[in-house]
Amino acid sequence: MDINASLFGQAITFAILVWFTMKFVWPPLVKALDERAARIADGLSAADRARQDLENAEKMAADRLREAKSHAADIIAQAEKRSAQIVDEAKGHAKIEGERLLAGAQAEIGQQIQQAREMLRQQVAELAIAGAEKILQREVDQNKHAEMLASIKAEL
Repeated sequence: MDINASLFGQAITFAILVWFTMKFVWPPLVKALDERAARIADGLSAADRARQDLENAEKMAADRLREAKSHAADIIAQAEKRSAQIVDEAKGHAKIEGERLLAGAQAEIGQQIQQAREMLRQQVAELAIAGAEKILQREVDQNKHAEMLASIKAEL
C-alpha cells in the first residue's frame, strides 16, 4: 500500500465523517445554538422591558408621592385654617360671654348698691325717729338738745 492509497482512504473517511457530521450532528447543534441564542435574546429583551417597567414604576411612584405630599400639604393648610377659625370663634364666644358676665355682675352690683341705700335710708329714718322720741321725752333744753344732735351725728 502506497501512501497515496492510504491518503485517499483517509480522505474518503474524512469526507464521510464530514458528510455524516453535516447531515446528522451539525443540524441539531445549530438548532440548539439557535434556540439558545433565541432564549438569550428573549431574556435580554425581557430584561430591557423589565428595566423600562421599573423606570416607569419609579416615575409613577415619584409622581404619586408628590401628589400625596401636595394633598397632605393641602390638608394641613385646611386644618390650620380651620384651627384659626375655631380659635377666632372661641375668642368671639369668650368675649360675648365675658361681656354677658360683666353686665350681670354690674347689674348685681347695682342691685346691691340699691339694697344698701334702702337699708341706709331705713336706718337713718329709724335713727331720726329714735332721736325725735328722745327729744320729745326730755324737756326742751338747748344744751341737752345739742348733745343729742351730736350723738345722732356720731351714730350716722
